[in-house]
Amino acid sequence: MSTSSHHPSAAHAGATVEIRPPRPPLPNFLTSVKLKYVKLGYHYLMSHLLTLCLLSLVAVTAVNLSQLNLDDVEKLYNHLQYNVITIMALSGAALIGTTAYLMTRPRPVFLVDYSCYRPPDDLKVKFDVFMERSRLHGGFNESALEFQRKILERSGLGEETYLPEALHSIPPVPSMATARKEAEDVMFGALDNLFESTKVNPKDIGILVVNCSLFNPTPSLSSMIVNKYKLRGNIKTFNLGGMGCSAGVIAVDLAKDMLQVHRNTYAVVVSMENITQNWYFGNKKSMLIPNCLFRVGGAASLLSNKSADKRRAKYKLLHTVRTHCGADDTAFNCVYQEEDDARKVGVSLSKDLMAIAGSALKANITTLGPLVLPISEQVLFFASLVARRVMDTKMKPYIPDFKLAFDHFCIHAGGRAVIDELEKNLQLSDEHVEPSRMTLYRFGNTSSSSIWYELAYTEAKGRMKKGNRVWQIAFGSGFKCNSAVWEAVRSVKPSDNNPWADCIHKFPVKISV
Repeated sequence: MSTSSHHPSAAHAGATVEIRPPRPPLPNFLTSVKLKYVKLGYHYLMSHLLTLCLLSLVAVTAVNLSQLNLDDVEKLYNHLQYNVITIMALSGAALIGTTAYLMTRPRPVFLVDYSCYRPPDDLKVKFDVFMERSRLHGGFNESALEFQRKILERSGLGEETYLPEALHSIPPVPSMATARKEAEDVMFGALDNLFESTKVNPKDIGILVVNCSLFNPTPSLSSMIVNKYKLRGNIKTFNLGGMGCSAGVIAVDLAKDMLQVHRNTYAVVVSMENITQNWYFGNKKSMLIPNCLFRVGGAASLLSNKSADKRRAKYKLLHTVRTHCGADDTAFNCVYQEEDDARKVGVSLSKDLMAIAGSALKANITTLGPLVLPISEQVLFFASLVARRVMDTKMKPYIPDFKLAFDHFCIHAGGRAVIDELEKNLQLSDEHVEPSRMTLYRFGNTSSSSIWYELAYTEAKGRMKKGNRVWQIAFGSGFKCNSAVWEAVRSVKPSDNNPWADCIHKFPVKISV
């Protein structure tokens, strides 16, 4: 808007007009303010609300105390003398309550260290070798071979994953003996590295939990470990079978519960899968997918409830949440081991798998959310829920921002579709899902142990800082969705036997679609 002014000399020299530049308009705050920062400010305020209230209370109390004179102090002292019995009773009750809390509170569980098995290089399988061996076997028709080729190309796997020795033979030799050898190589390889890095005597282990879904021989896998390392006679051993790719979190949860009962001891958790006897040699497409995704791998972790181990531990276990959807028939049957029409055994994957996984994830985070989300996110979620019920049922539900609760995400590397779906639904960034994508690319789907390879990737990249929180989330047959939450007790450096040690500089790599 222009303005004009007339100078006093205008009457004699004629009128002159001065044009002033327009004032800059006020900014449009609806477009200039980034809601991301408003949300972060709200989150900060709500997270520190209790601290602010306590500081205000302390300030008010200090002001009142500063106004007391000697007469007021004497009156307070006399008042306390007349009520000494009441004071003693309250003090005794407080002492009893504190003692009861200290005796019954959950004991902290620390992850001292873990080790991921890395197979020898001669077990690597390139795509062309995979297809050549499949063709030489003679059991696959052309349609099945072409289907496997397309799945491989779209799987997100790289050219350096591993297959067991028995499947490298021509023809393959999937016998009980070769399956035992695969199990021994994986379990003992991981455990040897674990005991070496932690300097723990195997005879000090009080609890042993082993999970392997599809290979459960007699004697059990846990007995094989007891025999190998000559573990003590009163060790508590558990062997979990048939529980799918989420069994690693189940094993940690079981070890945590046992460490609440048995004081001052160690628990070892071994997570693995056995491929040798579970390779499918038929032509049913829904049963061919596991051939293209599953690869050799395993991990061993050392948990402790000893307070002295806090100084050297990497992580503290905060929460485990388990969700089982097996009451629903569709969920129960979506990952199912069965025989095909030619009586060849394999694991069939349903087309409904991703939808079922989404429902299981929703149920799991509904339980996990109140345990980990800041109060700001819980208030927003509750307000959204009330608004949808009261005003508009078509309003989109508020999706809590789990990035405010966790610094790192270890999503089970079950396949590219699983990672894509969680990245979308949880609104994660490329860096958040990078450990999962790179683990799938480098090691394939190693079943229940994949979340440990992902944690090792984060450490190898130097991203794990003191106080960081990690969310391990896995899906498995049944159908189950399980979560474990860890907090780094120090800035974690990668172990000497980190499976990414000699190749981390090559990652991340771009994966073609």
